[in-house]
Amino acid sequence: MTSAGTSIAQPSLPPAELTVAQVTVADPRVRPLLRELGHEYSTRYGKDAHAEISRYPDEEFTTPYGGVLLLLLEGGEPVAGGAFRRYDATTAELKRIWTHSTHRRRGLARRVVAELEREAAARGYRRIHLTTGPRQPEARALYLATGYLPLFDTEADPETIGPLPFEKHLPAPAPARRGTSASATDTSPVNPPAHA
Repeated sequence: MTSAGTSIAQPSLPPAELTVAQVTVADPRVRPLLRELGHEYSTRYGKDAHAEISRYPDEEFTTPYGGVLLLLLEGGEPVAGGAFRRYDATTAELKRIWTHSTHRRRGLARRVVAELEREAAARGYRRIHLTTGPRQPEARALYLATGYLPLFDTEADPETIGPLPFEKHLPAPAPARRGTSASATDTSPVNPPAHA
């Protein structure tokens, strides 16, 4: 990480062991992860997690709207995933970073964050914003370890803060190489289609 806090998170697993798939919320491989995420939210916060998980329309996690949903597949099976949505013209918001309970402690969440950061930068976003719940110390530790700046007092009791906000500035994209199309290196702000 640079002193400016602009490094891309580094996965701890060799990329060859996993396949990254860009999917939509409707993909059946997403359901097990969202179901387990909902159970985890309900267990930690004592409420129905469906409202939180369905808070944003599914299309916000698709390319035309400035978002993406990625899965990490091992042997064709989903083991982790995450998404981002357009927060503003230059900022992506990370959502739903999740690792299946039987695959934790392998660096998969770090890999998901790295893939999402890479994809966000490639789409022209310059900053990542995210929030995590006060009862998710693993998520808080992940974001601190991958160079995210906490926008809250880290010495305060997380329960007194509520959602814990973080941000990270992404490094500028590398200059286009000869023979590379302009669209592959476009850094213009991301603007989704107008809602009907």
